[in-house]
Amino acid sequence: MSNIVLKKTNELIDPQAQMIVNFLQAMGLPADNVIAAQDERKIIGDNIEGLIRDLPAEVKKDARYLSKFVIGAGFGLFDYSLNAVWNEVVINLRRKAAVYGLEIFYDSAVGGSKAREHYKTEDDLASLKDSVLLDTCRKLELISDATYKKLKHILEMRNDIGISHPTNYTINAFELLGWLKTCVSEVLNDNPTEAALQAQAFIKNLREATDPLDKAQAQNIATRFQQLPTHLCGSLLRTIFGLYVATDTHPGVRKNISLIAPALWTACQDEAKYKLGIVLEGYNVNLYKDKHALGEEFFGVVGGNAFRSPSERVIIVDELITELRDKHDGWDNFHHEPPVAAQLYSYVPDQQSIFDNLAQRLFKIVLMCRIGRGVSYCEGVSPGGKGYYDAILSLAGDKFAAYVMAALSDFEVRAKLGKSLCRRHAKVALTIVKANVINQRLIECLDYLIANIETDAGCASSAEFKKLTVGYINWG
Repeated sequence: MSNIVLKKTNELIDPQAQMIVNFLQAMGLPADNVIAAQDERKIIGDNIEGLIRDLPAEVKKDARYLSKFVIGAGFGLFDYSLNAVWNEVVINLRRKAAVYGLEIFYDSAVGGSKAREHYKTEDDLASLKDSVLLDTCRKLELISDATYKKLKHILEMRNDIGISHPTNYTINAFELLGWLKTCVSEVLNDNPTEAALQAQAFIKNLREATDPLDKAQAQNIATRFQQLPTHLCGSLLRTIFGLYVATDTHPGVRKNISLIAPALWTACQDEAKYKLGIVLEGYNVNLYKDKHALGEEFFGVVGGNAFRSPSERVIIVDELITELRDKHDGWDNFHHEPPVAAQLYSYVPDQQSIFDNLAQRLFKIVLMCRIGRGVSYCEGVSPGGKGYYDAILSLAGDKFAAYVMAALSDFEVRAKLGKSLCRRHAKVALTIVKANVINQRLIECLDYLIANIETDAGCASSAEFKKLTVGYINWG
């Protein structure tokens, strides 16, 4: 029957809609699942007036999307109505992003990718996928988590059953009204959270503050960082990093960032820090030399070298180990070792940051420096470097303690152990290592060396020690 639109429900429709159906059929076009049933449209008609009446006059004045929604729903084109209201949601979210601050928004949305440099103006927001726009608005608290989840569902439904996709699914009136209610009340009439607005104002003021911050101001800002949600801190971190590495940033602004960045870094979760490390590596890979140099400077300011990308860190740590060895063997080593030792420790502040393929060299060179040169001046050990050597040795634990013990049998280390002062330092180094060892066999091995090293420089190569360390040291 030509006067049946929805064959599943056998619902008759009014004459106007019937004319459209007849025309579609005359054109040889599909006529089923195009226009909603009369009873579904009646539900919309009975409820839409009350929903719209409650809206402020200033909202309704320019709400063309609502006009399109009403017309679409009135004709039974529910998917068209859904598309109309969703388009308005996207326009509203883009407007929120522009008001919040495009630099912050783009840093959060595409920061770290090669495409970031192409996102600058408000017009570029149209290049973002709707899902990215939603995700970034949630991250920056321009919408709440609950609203985000609802909008994510609406977006999925719009993509799956909307006018732009072929489907046999029929949107019912109550679904459509619910989606309209969510979009109008939770997005179109909603404003960003207080925390989000504070973050936006902070970045705006920071860009313009070329005068140096005093200690009280910096402390006040640091306190506020601790009160922000961690995800918002992560967005702020990415933004001020981008501001710091920008070549046109005023030196005074960069100085102020260096004063507050450590506190913000502390307030952030590790995920945000590792992501920033990937951004820094991207500058290096893509030959942004100036940005990479400033980025390295930023990571030094916040003490974040351990969060740089593994591919960068492994090269840098390897070079620093070699440089430390050269400084130790070179002229005036007491003066030249500390800066290198400090930098090395910044890349390996915990056991997890130590690369397995560099661990043996790392602990051998650090042990050599800690044992010293056996001279009377400063007892042969660099005073400025000693603290870093002790800190690195304390990281050995069960995982790397064997490397420290095996190093004592290396010919270069054994040459040092010929001096009594070096043997005394070696005992101290072994005691530091033992403090964080749990494995009882390893403790037994360390106790053996601690008991004998001062009187027997070759104890680490003795048959007894080799027997003790079977399974831990490969004596070849």
